Amino acid sequence: MNTAQTKNPTIVSSRSRVIRGSRLFKQIARRYDLYLMLLLPIVWYLIFQYGPLYGLQIAFKDFNPAKGIAGSDWVGFEHFTRFFDSYYFWRLLWNTVSINLFSLLIAFPIPILLALIIQELPSKGFSKWLQNITYLPHFISVVVIVGMLQLLLSPKSGPVNGLIEAFGGTPIRFLEEASWFKPIFISSNIWQNMGWQSIMYIAALIGINPQLYEAAKMDGASRLRRIWHISLPGIVPVIVILLILDIGHFMNIGFEKVLLMQNSLNIEKSDVISTFVYTTGILKGEYSYTAAIGLFNSVINLVLLLVVNRFARKLSETSLW
Repeated sequence: MNTAQTKNPTIVSSRSRVIRGSRLFKQIARRYDLYLMLLLPIVWYLIFQYGPLYGLQIAFKDFNPAKGIAGSDWVGFEHFTRFFDSYYFWRLLWNTVSINLFSLLIAFPIPILLALIIQELPSKGFSKWLQNITYLPHFISVVVIVGMLQLLLSPKSGPVNGLIEAFGGTPIRFLEEASWFKPIFISSNIWQNMGWQSIMYIAALIGINPQLYEAAKMDGASRLRRIWHISLPGIVPVIVILLILDIGHFMNIGFEKVLLMQNSLNIEKSDVISTFVYTTGILKGEYSYTAAIGLFNSVINLVLLLVVNRFARKLSETSLW
């Protein structure tokens, strides 16, 4: 009878589960202090990240604050249809996509190049100075950055227009012309963030085995060859991970900076989904409509993240999961 019970797969599987459970309990009891430290981040995520998901249903309802979320009338995809059929849909979508696409193509490689320059500089003192001077703008407030842009690009007293006039040109109203909004926004973002973003690449470059460089020198490889065949392959996993994370936020733009730079003259090129959600949802009180727009925005980010992560895993065997 005991032999039959031992050979019974149901009994064997239940016993193995009990054994695994006891082992897990012993591991938790042995390192209970680490799990207690993990408890606070888990609670924070549950409250502030997963808790608000309950409110997503207002995107499918005609939300009335007096009735609450549960008591509001269900309207299905009416808000989505209204947004897709609106005259400003393609303008908002193109402005959002174009700013992020150009930022990804232009701004993403610059921190990598900066990290390589800092790593290859012969003077360590100068490389540290360059690193410090490039990541300091990251700590400047967005409000201050926009104020600096207004002073620098002023058509009357700005030094940029003063330089243009010195060469015989006419002053340009950079912040009032729609065609200049994207170049100014992207270039100022590069200046503000390239030093900070290069820190991860510098750390990855430091982790590369120095013997590889010494062996390449012995073989007569030039500096560019060493960068191409050693430095870049050594930081490819970091590049792939950061690229996936950037694409996962592809539809998100620095809302505060866009709003501060936005005015009635450049709104044709500066009006993006995040600013539209703010002006329509918060200022005008159309909560359900803008919740639907925000959900649409998040779904695109999620799809892009899943697709790029899967593509990266097949191509380079490096991914988030």
